[in-house]
Amino acid sequence: MIIQTAPPNEPHRVIYQVDHARMSGQFAAAFGNTQFAPPEPRRLLIFITAHHDEGWRETDAAALPDAHTGLPYHLTQTPLPELLKTAAGSPDFNQQHHPYCGLLSSMHTYGLYHGRYGLSDKIFINIVPAEYKTAVQTMLDGELARQANLKTILAQDAETAAWIEPERLFHNYKLLQFFDTLALYFQMVHPEARSQTQFLNVPRQVGDDVTITIKPAGDGVYQLAPYPFAEDGLTFSYRGRLLSPYPPGTDLAAALDAAPVVVETVTIVQGED
Repeated sequence: MIIQTAPPNEPHRVIYQVDHARMSGQFAAAFGNTQFAPPEPRRLLIFITAHHDEGWRETDAAALPDAHTGLPYHLTQTPLPELLKTAAGSPDFNQQHHPYCGLLSSMHTYGLYHGRYGLSDKIFINIVPAEYKTAVQTMLDGELARQANLKTILAQDAETAAWIEPERLFHNYKLLQFFDTLALYFQMVHPEARSQTQFLNVPRQVGDDVTITIKPAGDGVYQLAPYPFAEDGLTFSYRGRLLSPYPPGTDLAAALDAAPVVVETVTIVQGED
């Protein structure tokens, strides 16, 4: 669950992880132009991107309270035992759809603990408390075994075997990370506090990565440069619920169910390189 920052004395947008992922999927569906190769296999890349956090459904539905905020736990503050519940759930869901979706989902889970396979300097596995090290390592070993098994399955067909060639597979992993982090850019911070940000290692073609800069332009418009989408001036949206802090003992799941649903729509246009 994402608890978006809010101006003083205003309610927070609370965003379920599945709604976060749906916005990511919108980016995947729009990606590609003469400079940026469209996702391939397109249908499967859009599916995994739009469903990469399905394992969070149960945890988000519980809306466990954070005693420090009076709100549900924010994504990065979620207790590790709860995170472990979500870790295999997303690959399980995606694997049922297609082995390739399961493979990329498993890589996403594994990468979150290992600096996104070198794309990030945040190495979560290094700061896992000692009492959870064994459980986390067991989960990660399970994901590596899953990946090996799914690669074996995909290697049996000439078309899908091409998808798991290392450079091409990592290209699609990096696409997933871009769609994920671009959605987080909008969802983690309220509109008035957003600033210019860069996204590193965005694949333009296989083996050709660039840095994309996003810049707020006012009135819900954001500039991207270089521009990776098929059309200029596209709109994207996500759902959230407005929630203010509650006193201890409140049933936050019930409070969320009753909270007003809000949709933020943003327009992304081509910026100057």
